[in-house]
Amino acid sequence: MSATRDDILETLRDISLPDGGTLVSRDMVRALSVDGGAVRFVIEAPDAEVAKTLGEVRESAERAVRALEGVESVSVVLTAHGPADKSAPQPQREEPKGEAPSLKVGRHPTSQNSGPQKVSGVDRIIAVASGKGGVGKSTLSANLAVALARQGRRVGLLDADIYGPSQPRMMGVSERPASPDGKTIIPLKAHGVTVMSIGLMVEQDKAVVWRGPMLMGALQQMLGQVQWGELDVLIVDLPPGTGDVQLTLCQRTALTGALVVSTPQDVALLDARKALNMFETLNTRVLGLVENMSVFVCPHCGGESHIFGSGGVKAEAEKIGVPFLGAMPLSLSVRESGDAGVPVAAGDGPESDAYAALARRMIDGGMG
Repeated sequence: MSATRDDILETLRDISLPDGGTLVSRDMVRALSVDGGAVRFVIEAPDAEVAKTLGEVRESAERAVRALEGVESVSVVLTAHGPADKSAPQPQREEPKGEAPSLKVGRHPTSQNSGPQKVSGVDRIIAVASGKGGVGKSTLSANLAVALARQGRRVGLLDADIYGPSQPRMMGVSERPASPDGKTIIPLKAHGVTVMSIGLMVEQDKAVVWRGPMLMGALQQMLGQVQWGELDVLIVDLPPGTGDVQLTLCQRTALTGALVVSTPQDVALLDARKALNMFETLNTRVLGLVENMSVFVCPHCGGESHIFGSGGVKAEAEKIGVPFLGAMPLSLSVRESGDAGVPVAAGDGPESDAYAALARRMIDGGMG
């Protein structure tokens, strides 16, 4: 008989913290999932300094859960809610004065007489794009945001994929944003990243059936009405393709530049070239190309398989003269972490290291 969620929480109630309380009483257990005999959860400390003291707590929690009847494997990730340096500038966030804002999300956009506008308090805005779906663009956006935050940057993540918002699930957030005045939207925070998504503003299983003007209005709201605070960089996870959201973002917002994500195979590169052409047409700088799902390393034998081919994106970057920012692995842990609401970049291991290296390349390149 498999252990239940309640069984696991009851066990974690006995795991004491160094400064008092337990993992459950201090509400530090996140993204708990039970899949047959496989248990996964996150211990989220209030900041990185506290997280450094919880190594033994994580080990104790793993041992205790593993000892439960029916548990075959346990994966515990220790992460931090925010940066350790309390003197570092933080996004200013008012306490909500009521329920979520009664905004009509998806209204028609308001007029904008001047050219592309900056977002208040945001230093850089980087769009992450792909010519087609299914290349892991949203996964890369989430992990890049977390990796940048772990390296001390103040990071925001905007899920602009209106029809298929996936960032709430990947970042482990579900609370509907609140508002101090019915106009300003207070974003959520996860893994040190400020997060906003249309998926947090509509019913989870309700389809978004909007025409172009409503898409553009929703994007304008999420950029202009969200209280982003002071950010070094805002990552915008675009929908696949070259449609209204991309056009609106490039024409109305002062973008630092764009990353284009593709898998190595020819059919994905065909569509990636369309995205590159779109940014060129819209006078938006391409900061670089990223090859996703580049290599699969078998967890059993360690053998490498290039399921989607290899090197195609690097060759394309060299051909068009833009930076090649790295090849990201195809890994079961990347998928499991995203499903559990804890991007793999929040933990340790080769996959986390790969995203950390990508973040460093972005920082070393000045992020535009």
